[in-house]
Amino acid sequence: MEKFTKFYGIVAPLDRSNVDTDAIIPKQFLKSIKRSGFGPNLFDEWRYLDQGEPDKDCTGRPLNPEFILNDPRYRNASILLTRANFGCGSSREHAPWALADYGFRVIIAPSFADIFFNNCFKNGILPIVLKEETINYLFTEAIREKPIELGVDLSSQQLIVPAGEVLSFDVDPFRRHCLLEGLDDIGLTLQYRDEIRAFEAQRRKRAPWVF
Repeated sequence: MEKFTKFYGIVAPLDRSNVDTDAIIPKQFLKSIKRSGFGPNLFDEWRYLDQGEPDKDCTGRPLNPEFILNDPRYRNASILLTRANFGCGSSREHAPWALADYGFRVIIAPSFADIFFNNCFKNGILPIVLKEETINYLFTEAIREKPIELGVDLSSQQLIVPAGEVLSFDVDPFRRHCLLEGLDDIGLTLQYRDEIRAFEAQRRKRAPWVF
């Protein structure tokens, strides 16, 4: 997993509450478990005017001009600003896969669904919880004619607004460590590879019939 230290990105304002995982990546795209290739189908039913299907080329599909990610100002956005209870619904890990594959590294909201929140950290996405009034302020800034670019410093747990204002956020120390070091569950396990190999060698001697 890529390390997350300091990051700068354009903010896309998705002004919706209770965005569930089926809206993030509809159920017909859950057949693959490759973790990649889901970006073109992120928010598929909101993003396009036709029906999306697995393995369908999205290049020529008609775009919904009303959807925020189709606004030219936000097409290169890598920070998603949204409302309460983002990621509710089913526990599908495909939702953070799709967000990451599209290019989002940070999601800012007043609250997240628990399982989605945990899955974000495991897939290199930083979910940031801020107070409602701070979210409202960021929405005001993000919908201006020129999009805003935020700086995110995970080490100091700070957001840097273009005007120079600094906003603080909190991240669980263990999760912060994992993102800073680029450690997912497999990476954490591999930190103990020598101990695992030593255990397996001793087990092979004690119970050779198992092998």
